[in-house]
Amino acid sequence: MSRRKPRSHAGSDRQTERSFDGSTRSTEPAVDDPTLVYGRHAVRAALHNDRRHVVAIRHTVGAGDAMAVFLSELPEPRRRSLPAPQPVDATELDASLPDGAVHQGLVLKVTPLPDPNLSDLIVAWEGRTDIVLVVLDQVTDPHNVGAVLRSAAAFGASAVVLQDRHGPPVTGVLAKIASGALDVVPLVRVVNLARALRDLQENGFWCTGLAEDGSVDLGRVDLGGRCAIVLGAEGAGLRRLTRETCDALARLPTCPPIGSLNVSAAAAVALYQARLARTGRDDLQLVNG
Repeated sequence: MSRRKPRSHAGSDRQTERSFDGSTRSTEPAVDDPTLVYGRHAVRAALHNDRRHVVAIRHTVGAGDAMAVFLSELPEPRRRSLPAPQPVDATELDASLPDGAVHQGLVLKVTPLPDPNLSDLIVAWEGRTDIVLVVLDQVTDPHNVGAVLRSAAAFGASAVVLQDRHGPPVTGVLAKIASGALDVVPLVRVVNLARALRDLQENGFWCTGLAEDGSVDLGRVDLGGRCAIVLGAEGAGLRRLTRETCDALARLPTCPPIGSLNVSAAAAVALYQARLARTGRDDLQLVNG
């Protein structure tokens, strides 16, 4: 492994940019800062989330009207609690984010959300029979987790659960892919996934794992009531202990030669199926009927 050569500061022409706190920063590529939320959907959701402490609000001149609309939507107490928006040049926002980040002219500096506790959520759900959860087994790609969160919000899931040691950190990229869902759906981290599944089962949840070799098509599984949809990482799938802990293993009825879907796509299909179980097919208005 080669060592970095020490930089010479004499006569250095290294450029810097102003950061969120007013200090200067290098123009070297930024890391994915977990305290930065960017993109219109993610920013709007964070502003509406009273649990989010917003440290700074920055926007380009072109995105000023959008930011003004977002702020006007907020209740007066929330609006008064926020810092004043700061218009900046787009290059300053670009410099604070990873290469290729699509910020749409809007960036917030925030403090991370507190980690929800599964036991606390189970207590809060007492008396409810319509809870749908997504449980992820060693899904480490932040793009996949963000996409699963977005589907969870779209189809009314109450939480996404993943193993702490084998889950991605919450970063700006994950929040951007989640498109605001990170501030809507609790992302719950647990130490032991099998134990978490057993805790859910003891509280009335039916845990259905998705596997290519599942014994039944997902459409034949009752996803009404309290249910947890368990998905594994692409390629590896569900681990042995996770499979053994699930109440049932179901498969998606894909057509050959495709045997499985990406985990985020599979989650969307399963969540839609669970949504149908709650709304009832008879309640759907057929466009060709």
